[in-house]
Amino acid sequence: MSIRFDSSRWAKTRENYTKWWEGSLDRPLIAVAMGGYPSDRKQPDVPSNHWTIQYEDSVTADDIVDRWDYDLSTMRFAGDAFPHVLPNFGAGVVAAFMGAKVDIRPETVWFSPPGPVALRDVAFSPSLRNRYYRRLADIMRAAVKRWNGQVQVDMTDVGGNLDVVSSFRSGQDLLTDLYDCPEDVTKAVKKVHKGWWKSFESLNAIVRDVNPGYTCWTPILSVGPYYMLQCDFAYMIGPEMFDEFVKPELAMTCKRMTNAFYHLDGIGQLPHLDSLLSIPELKGIQWIPGDGQPTVDKWPEVFRKVRAAGKLIQVFGSQSPLGLRLVDELAGQLGSAKGIILIDYADKSKEKEVAEVMARHGIPIE
Repeated sequence: MSIRFDSSRWAKTRENYTKWWEGSLDRPLIAVAMGGYPSDRKQPDVPSNHWTIQYEDSVTADDIVDRWDYDLSTMRFAGDAFPHVLPNFGAGVVAAFMGAKVDIRPETVWFSPPGPVALRDVAFSPSLRNRYYRRLADIMRAAVKRWNGQVQVDMTDVGGNLDVVSSFRSGQDLLTDLYDCPEDVTKAVKKVHKGWWKSFESLNAIVRDVNPGYTCWTPILSVGPYYMLQCDFAYMIGPEMFDEFVKPELAMTCKRMTNAFYHLDGIGQLPHLDSLLSIPELKGIQWIPGDGQPTVDKWPEVFRKVRAAGKLIQVFGSQSPLGLRLVDELAGQLGSAKGIILIDYADKSKEKEVAEVMARHGIPIE
């Protein structure tokens, strides 16, 4: 039993996502990857790790891809979902390519300064000979060879501008730098921008000739370059500093992308929403209220503002007790579900519920 997705479904998927990006799809995208289905493959001995970087070097790239292949063979891709894999080396791994220390823990991956250093003395130049870059590239090459375009290979979580800078200066030190040496921060962000794009383009070069499109850790398919941009550090600064140190680089990156989204993570980022929405090339917003906050269905004012700006919206079913019915709730708040993508993961026992929600929006389960 092979992966449950063929070339005809890829063609339709590309068509629907393209229409959605263009604003001509008169329905939401609902992508539900469902697990728990039988596979005629033997389960590999290699475990299934959320963090790909956790695999020891003794586990080959082919071993990792084979594990992914088995996991995908146990899944059904409902609605607008598609088979994809994320080589997950941690949020902001471009910092590792630039020489930051890597702390791999069971539950997460951290990047930190290699030692005390002034901001002006950090090169922020990624090395394609870096051990983590080479390992990531080897895995991506193995995936391309194994599937030849049947499975979308996601872009790893390369990170955001000031987030990468803060991997070389602690958050507290970087906040001080914004006041004490703002020129150095601006220069650092420019260096990170250059290094980020070097990494992004070199990794995309491995997969772009066979990938059905472009994706990243949020699997929204795009036929042109796409990424979920972010700056988690922005949670700790006000709008003036955001507009000075964050927005210009984001705007430049959006101009270079066919489709760019922003990961608006936490209520501390809400003061920056108007500024973000003013970037013409930014296509959409992913809103994450954060721990301890009302669930995502309780923020109609945020989604109305995003819709009023003509931007797209991405949410996860897991963000609300409504689950897949979240798309119905947002449609009620906004007047229509057009321009929304809901991404979710479910067990096969939820087949009936998944089919019912999709039927309400005219989406075949397959």
